[in-house]
Amino acid sequence: QVQLVETGGGLVQAGGSLRLSCAASGNIFSINEMGWYRQAPGNQRELVAVIDSGGSTNYADSVKGRFTISRDNAKNTVILQMNSLKPEDTAVYYCKCGGVTAGYYYGMDYWGKGTLVTVSL
Repeated sequence: QVQLVETGGGLVQAGGSLRLSCAASGNIFSINEMGWYRQAPGNQRELVAVIDSGGSTNYADSVKGRFTISRDNAKNTVILQMNSLKPEDTAVYYCKCGGVTAGYYYGMDYWGKGTLVTVSL
């Protein structure tokens, strides 16, 4: 069974930085896409940033130039460096691993439980 563990959320003042980390474990052979999504109260879950196994990235327009996503394929880890945080970045951030091949399963998607990021004025 694949498990995702997210760390790094918390409370930060506007203009500050946070670093989110997500580690995937569980007899994993490969992960196609790793990414971060977020959901603010009353809103739908939205894409923040994703990175594929080749290192190609895609960002939401609202975070371009402020957030950077990276991954370590050997450690099955994805990092989201968040700079110049704004109050509107406040949300629960979820890690997602897509197209996972692990054990007898191929092409599965997995989600983390989420970590809260709160940005105060």
